[in-house]
Amino acid sequence: MGFTLKDILHNKAKHLLHIETDPGLGCTEPAAVGLSAAAAAALLKETSIESIEVATDPNIYKNAMGVIIPGSGGRSGIPLAAAMGAVAGKPENRLQVFSTVDKQGLENAESLLKNGKVSAGIKEGQEGLYVRTIIKAGGHTAEAVITGRHDHIESLSIDGHPQQDHPLLRGMGSEDLSAEELEPWLTSLSLGEMVDLSDDLDRDDITYIQRGIDLNMSLVKYGLSHGPGLGVGKTQQSLLRQGLLKNDMVLAGGMFAAAGIDSRMGGVMLPAMTLAGSGNQGIAAGTPVVAATGFATLEDSLLLIKSVTLSYLVTCYIKTLAGRIGPLCGSAVAGGAGVAAGVTHLLGGTVEKIGGAIKNHIENFATVICDGAKTSCALKVGEATSSGVKSALMALQGTVVKPVDGIIDQTPEATMRNLGKLTRSGLGGMDPAILNIMLNKCF
Repeated sequence: MGFTLKDILHNKAKHLLHIETDPGLGCTEPAAVGLSAAAAAALLKETSIESIEVATDPNIYKNAMGVIIPGSGGRSGIPLAAAMGAVAGKPENRLQVFSTVDKQGLENAESLLKNGKVSAGIKEGQEGLYVRTIIKAGGHTAEAVITGRHDHIESLSIDGHPQQDHPLLRGMGSEDLSAEELEPWLTSLSLGEMVDLSDDLDRDDITYIQRGIDLNMSLVKYGLSHGPGLGVGKTQQSLLRQGLLKNDMVLAGGMFAAAGIDSRMGGVMLPAMTLAGSGNQGIAAGTPVVAATGFATLEDSLLLIKSVTLSYLVTCYIKTLAGRIGPLCGSAVAGGAGVAAGVTHLLGGTVEKIGGAIKNHIENFATVICDGAKTSCALKVGEATSSGVKSALMALQGTVVKPVDGIIDQTPEATMRNLGKLTRSGLGGMDPAILNIMLNKCF
């Protein structure tokens, strides 16, 4: 089409990539809780905290209640995330808020919990991402509210007085185009336009995408070496060495994703490049495409970056239609579809073949649920991304799900829209049921 990512439609594609990707330490849901608490605490001069009260939407609660928090010594929980953010987090670090928590900070956070000064609950009826933290100290009350995005601080107040000019409200420098403004544009694109955008990267874009790949591959390497979390990636590597699994593109793709998520869900102190609000999605959408390069001869040295970019765009496209956070496992479904597209592109597939790969994956994984963030995400997402690679290989051979089957439609765009409709209107009762089970389990 002759346009570049830098110039297309008033720079929208470049802004989209920068808004939807951001380094984050650990799971983004407890990070959002920690960030909200750190932002509220930053308004108070008094360091002796009397109480911390956290309220979240049901999905944040679901994803933050059981996942390991970086710097916590292997522990989890929304009250602990809030306490760690309040006493030791720096809000300017955004989704890496726990990077400054040291041993003393953790002890101070634990003391708040031990003395019953931290409470957490669900704001009933709240739709969309929401975290509100109220901290009382020294006779003053500070409040921070996060909405829409995990690192978007919507409001700050002290003793009921809004802090409208506070630096933390200025975001991360992409305020000229918000994610909400870009969503209609993104979902208006055809798959062919997304491929063209991915193929027309400038030098800055290439450097930025490569940085994300490097961050997530560091998590993969750590996971394969140390087996944190559930150790899915390292276990598969061991099975390979025993000759019980065969090393091929399909297995390698899932193993890379699983190892990266093992590290992230295991609380390893290494940041991930998040995608559409989730580090797991960033790992899932990118690392299997990297794995595929070990089984392919690439004539274009930039083809990997172009293919990962396409995977990111497809993932964001689906997440925009299905919802940023909800009953669908975005890493398995959207990230896996991104992998299917990216690997097909990597191996020289046409736009038609790429679309076929997306259809294949959606037929396989359309209704895989999200039952909270936890170490076993590595198992689920590893299998899904392996399937994404296989969906690409099947499409390249001409095997594609027919449009008369289920929610699959004539085009990949229509199929992705059908997936969005299914998620938003057909799975409405899924989240409350999942959360109810999780809250009432006996250990």
